Amino acid sequence: MKRIPIQRWGSQFPFPRARPRLACASQPLHHHRHLQQPHNHRRQSTLATNSPPPQPFDNLSASDESPQTAPPPLESLPSPPSSAALTSAKLSALHARLSLPPRLPLQTLARALVHPSADPDPAFNNAALARLGANLLGYYTTEHLLCHYPRLPVSVLYAAISAYIGPTALATIAREWGVEAAAEPGGELDPGLLQFRRLPAGSPYRPPPSSSSPPSPNSRPNTRSNWRRGTASRIIHDDQLGAPKPTPGGPAAAAVPLEAAAESFVKALLGALYLHAGRLRAHRFCAAHVLSRSLGLASLFDFRTPTRDLSRLCAREGFEPPVARLVSETGRLSRHPVFVVAVYSGGDKLGEGAGASLDEARVRAAAAALKAWYLYRPLDVVVPSAVEGGVGGVEWKPNVVDVGEVVV
Repeated sequence: MKRIPIQRWGSQFPFPRARPRLACASQPLHHHRHLQQPHNHRRQSTLATNSPPPQPFDNLSASDESPQTAPPPLESLPSPPSSAALTSAKLSALHARLSLPPRLPLQTLARALVHPSADPDPAFNNAALARLGANLLGYYTTEHLLCHYPRLPVSVLYAAISAYIGPTALATIAREWGVEAAAEPGGELDPGLLQFRRLPAGSPYRPPPSSSSPPSPNSRPNTRSNWRRGTASRIIHDDQLGAPKPTPGGPAAAAVPLEAAAESFVKALLGALYLHAGRLRAHRFCAAHVLSRSLGLASLFDFRTPTRDLSRLCAREGFEPPVARLVSETGRLSRHPVFVVAVYSGGDKLGEGAGASLDEARVRAAAAALKAWYLYRPLDVVVPSAVEGGVGGVEWKPNVVDVGEVVV
């Protein structure tokens, strides 16, 4: 029976680092040469003859094992190590408080709490997860508003999106979740704390430019503050919230306020949930924690000339011209009169308003009629993301597509 060299037999283990070291200090050079010359059978037989007899694994001493380098001190790390997430009570409590699925590990939840200002390494911060979560938040919020309120003007749509997923709204959500922030980032801290480098009080903050939107040669022409910014320019050149994008090419922010760090955590958590638990679970999480919040859309309207807008709307839709009629009044000759005026289009009542004068009541009635038109909400709404892939078990129903707002 042919004898197999111990070097070749030991190479069959799937994990080389777990393989014991059987050769003495003077043998690695010959072993290296043996691997370089596999076809030299004479050299191989010589090595098999001169090598010491194999030792059983039970008799190996600790001195024969390969030396391991000591781990670096925690104070020298910019953020807590991933192994500390398994023993963090704060992370476990946050995981249970948000009813996160078991598929989302504690290590990923701890990474979502590390802002790039604390740890610049992209493999340990939440920059990539926050970018994915921002796109998902923008998509889910926009389709929710467009499907439930198909007649919203673009300016009101941007204001509603900012009210749902703006920096202040997401920071409020993180605070309601019970997320605590660390005073200063470091590897010795609890990984359940929000890790970021704080911006000193009174210092100006300019968010860094987004890497997903590279600068284009045809940038916005009306960058001056005294120039008028139109709605079409906001759609083309601005971000998903309708705000001007930061100037590209500037230095990244070395320190951020608490609001920006909390915003990145909420976005990163949604991105991590999408990667680990799937699209349906991420959609339900967004609907439960973000889209379920109450928002008064009627307070976001600001009409400058509501009577003229209502006349243009009736002319575009083929309705009869609006007519204002006095419904009731009280105290005409007193110091505080009240007039109630309603706007009619033929026999249909469009809106009603009260004011201290006839003109004020007529303007308020026209504004109420416009709000009733723009805040129309269809029944049995099905958003496109609820039927993607046929996972949710919801049957698709076409939504209402409006022709757009009235342009005066």
